[in-house]
Amino acid sequence: MRILLVATNRMRTPFPVYPIGVDYVATALGGRHDLRVLDLAAETADTALADACRGFQPEVVGLSIRNVDSVETSNPEGFIPDLVRLAAEIRRSCDALLLLGGPGFSIFPSTLMATLRADYGLIGEGERLPQLLDALARGDVAAAASVPGACIKQRAAKAPAPWPGPHVRAVASPANVDHYLRWGGMLNVQTKRGCPFLCTYCTYPAIEGRALRRFAPEAVAREWEALVAAGAKFLFVTDAVFNSHTRHNLDVADALVRRRISIPWDAFFLPMRPPADYYRRLRAAGLTHAEFGTESFSDAMLRSYRKPFTVAHALAAHREARRAGLHVAHYILLGGPGETRETVAETLDMCDGIEDAALFFFCGVRIYPGTQLHRIAVRQGQVAPQDDLLAPRFYGPAGLPVEAIAEMVATRSRGRRHWVIGSGNEQMAAAMKRMYRRGRTGPLWDLLVPT
Repeated sequence: MRILLVATNRMRTPFPVYPIGVDYVATALGGRHDLRVLDLAAETADTALADACRGFQPEVVGLSIRNVDSVETSNPEGFIPDLVRLAAEIRRSCDALLLLGGPGFSIFPSTLMATLRADYGLIGEGERLPQLLDALARGDVAAAASVPGACIKQRAAKAPAPWPGPHVRAVASPANVDHYLRWGGMLNVQTKRGCPFLCTYCTYPAIEGRALRRFAPEAVAREWEALVAAGAKFLFVTDAVFNSHTRHNLDVADALVRRRISIPWDAFFLPMRPPADYYRRLRAAGLTHAEFGTESFSDAMLRSYRKPFTVAHALAAHREARRAGLHVAHYILLGGPGETRETVAETLDMCDGIEDAALFFFCGVRIYPGTQLHRIAVRQGQVAPQDDLLAPRFYGPAGLPVEAIAEMVATRSRGRRHWVIGSGNEQMAAAMKRMYRRGRTGPLWDLLVPT
C-alpha cells in the first residue's frame, strides 16, 4: 500500500520539536509498504499536503497529532481548526483512507475520530501500525478491528496494553532533519517508555502506559551516535521522566562514555533526592541541562499533585545538579486542587531565593479526560461528565481564580528575566529566532539566568 505519514505539529515555541514518533512508526513498517513522510513543520508551502496527496496518490494518509492545543491559559491556541482543514484537504486531493494517531489522538480518540470523520485511528504507540495496514491491504476489516488500540469509522477503542517492543528507530526523512539543524541544531532521543508515577493531571498513562520499558543502553548509545553523525548539535531526551529509573540512567551514561560520544543534552527530571554522584556522572556523559518538573514549592500542593518528592527533596536535587555544573530550570504549575493564596505565596517566596535557574510558571492546570484531576473536576461540578474536554478547560481552585494567580506571579516576576510566564512572550520568541539564525544551538533558556 502507498502510505503518507504526516507530522502535523508546527509549533515553534519555545523551539521546534523533531517528530520522533514518526521515525519509530516508519522504522516499524520496515519497507513493507510504499511509505512517504511529510513533516509540516519543515514545509514552507501552504500546499505541501495537497501536493503530496496529488503527486503520490496514497491509499492511506496517517495524521500524527502531537497536541490539540498550546495549553496556555492566557491565550490558548487550539489546533483543531487546522486539523479539520488538513482532513478536508486530504479528501479533496486524493481518495485515501484517513488514519489518526499520535499522543494528542490517544488522549481524545472518540472526539477526534468524530470531529475529523476519520476512517481509522490507533491509540497508543504507533509500532502496531504494520498490523493494521497489513489487514487493510488484505481487505480484512475484522482483522483490522482486532488490532489492539485500533479505532474504526469514528468509533474509538480502549487503550491497549503498552507495546512490549522492539523499540527500533532510524531517521525516516533525512531531508526533514535539516530544518531542525537550522533551527537550534536539536534532535531528540528516547531511552525508555512508560511512567510509573501517579501525578493527578498527567496523560502519559493514556499515551505510553505506566509500565517502564527500558531500552538497552548500548542500543541507546548507538542511536545517540547516529544522530550525531546526522548533524545534531544538541539532543533532548523525550522520556516522560528521565530519572524514573536511576540505575538505567547511569547505565546509559556509562555506555555513552565508553563510546566517547560528545554532544550536549537535556532531559526532564522529577526533583527527587538523587543517588550520590548521580548528576556528576550524567554530566560526564554530556548532560548540560536539567529541567525539573517541580510544580510547587508547597508540600501541601505536592501531595495534592501526588508527587513522589517533597520540597526538601526538590531543593536537594537542585543543589546537586548545580554542583555538577548543570544549567537548571524548574517548571511551576499553579492552580491545582487545594491551591490557595497562601500556597502560591509559599511557592513564590521559595522562588525568590533561586537566582541560579530559569523558572517557568504555568497558571492553571489543563483538565484532560481520564485523569485524576478530571474525576475531581467532575465531582466538584467544574466540568460535566459528558464534556469531551477538547476545548481547553482549566481547573479552578475554590475561591482563587486563575487570573488572580497569574497576577500574583506577574507582580513578583517584574524585573526578573529568569522568571518566565508560560512559554514566554513574543519578544522572547523573536530573540530565540534571531539567535538560532546566528547559529546558536540548544534550548537557550540558560541565557535567561543571571550570571
